[in-house]
Amino acid sequence: MHRAGTKYKNSAAFYDVDGTLIKINIVHAFAYYAARHASLIESAGRSVRTALSIPVFWAADKLSRKWFNEIFYRSYEGQSEDRLVVLAEELFEDVIKPNIYPRAKDLIDESRRAGVRQVLVSGALDFTMKPLARYLGVDDLIANRLEFVDHYATGKLKKPFVAGATKADIMRAYAKEHGVDLAESWAYTDSFSDYPMLAVVGHPTACNPDFRLRSLARSYDWPVLDLDEEPSHAVARRPQGLARQIRRP
Repeated sequence: MHRAGTKYKNSAAFYDVDGTLIKINIVHAFAYYAARHASLIESAGRSVRTALSIPVFWAADKLSRKWFNEIFYRSYEGQSEDRLVVLAEELFEDVIKPNIYPRAKDLIDESRRAGVRQVLVSGALDFTMKPLARYLGVDDLIANRLEFVDHYATGKLKKPFVAGATKADIMRAYAKEHGVDLAESWAYTDSFSDYPMLAVVGHPTACNPDFRLRSLARSYDWPVLDLDEEPSHAVARRPQGLARQIRRP
């Protein structure tokens, strides 16, 4: 995308989504779908029983994102692609949009005005994130993709899996493909588990961070943003993660 007079022509801002830009996570999306697809609940129950371990997806996510993905997305097996895509629009309006952090759009808008390419990097399914990406006006969306055969989900994810350390590898590949200088790029996340995506850029920023990430940010003197604040209450305080660095000569 061409932008006249931009400051950062070869830079990108990479955003985790769950907990960073929105207050909810992919389990909430699953719950929304499950409320409209009884078979998802049945499939989820079978997956968890097969694992013989954690009774709720939140706990599985905390223990192992890879294991979580294998169990969680298996629950979509047999679901119609068309139906999932249609429900994604409703999911956005009913669940995601009301839970976007108040200052998230301001942060992205400011970054875009500086000429930075905007990229969402999410472990959620791509069709659930597309309405959000469209609403925020980002340039690209990197998210997990379900495998479909004859327009029905197999319950398997296509590679590469978007989670944890693989986010850094995906960002490197993206930067190479699009001519992005990672040393002059930004990354935003709320979770310590996303440390790899922060470590790969020159301007890491902790957004609404968990305890471990907040401690790490303090140790490295990284910017810490609180996006859970109404813009009208923050007139004198622009999103500092980008603003502080834009003002550097």
